[in-house]
Amino acid sequence: MFWDYNEARERKDKLQREIAKRQKKGERFEVLAAPAGSKKLSTTFWGQAWCRHLESYQQYESRLPRGRSYLRQGKVYNLELTPGNLSAIVAGSELYHTRIHIQPLPNKQWQAIVKSSAGQVGSMLDLLAGKLGDGLMQVLTDPDHGLFPKPKEIRFDCSCPDYADMCKHVSAVLYGVGVLLDTKPELLFTLRGVDQAELLSSASSTTMADLGNDSELAGADLSALFGIDIAMDTALTAEPEPSAKKRAPKQKARSE
Repeated sequence: MFWDYNEARERKDKLQREIAKRQKKGERFEVLAAPAGSKKLSTTFWGQAWCRHLESYQQYESRLPRGRSYLRQGKVYNLELTPGNLSAIVAGSELYHTRIHIQPLPNKQWQAIVKSSAGQVGSMLDLLAGKLGDGLMQVLTDPDHGLFPKPKEIRFDCSCPDYADMCKHVSAVLYGVGVLLDTKPELLFTLRGVDQAELLSSASSTTMADLGNDSELAGADLSALFGIDIAMDTALTAEPEPSAKKRAPKQKARSE
């Protein structure tokens, strides 16, 4: 036991020296911090829904606990999320580069979700906060037809020597998504390649005046918050200015 402790300590120190060395060369190492003092990795609707969905993959259940442990120990660095892709550096015996590819949400499936949401999403704030009716929640989180990816839609790529379909490094990154969604729930829609604003297009009317009077939005940049061009929308709905009564004097035609 004493030998194991010393070996683990030596490995950890070695990794920290490697990270410090690479940082001096200008490489970024930003740790993804899990909530401290909480049994749950995620505390919001979308973060918890992602983790529950992840844990429904029975074929991966033996690997998931190690991934949670890695994330809690602060071993996940530089987690980045783009449409269809996750990437991170995970500290194991060495520093491993982990990539996860997720297929875009099929358009037919997304349009069915948009149709089911008609009139049920009051505002973007409600959507991102998970303040939705039970029926719509079931639609969005349905394991087969909702927003979350199915195992067959996920492909893993890790530089570690573990040849298992899901290594603990991949598991740690997947759990890291749940942590990200706690503060940036819109990233779920980014990951699946869909536009969350479409869920509002058929919602019960929420006017710009209502949004402007919302105390939660006072002083906020609504364009940045909702991802829409409010200036253009306002211009389209503004009353036209009355035309001038006087006509501009005619100009004589010039010869070319």
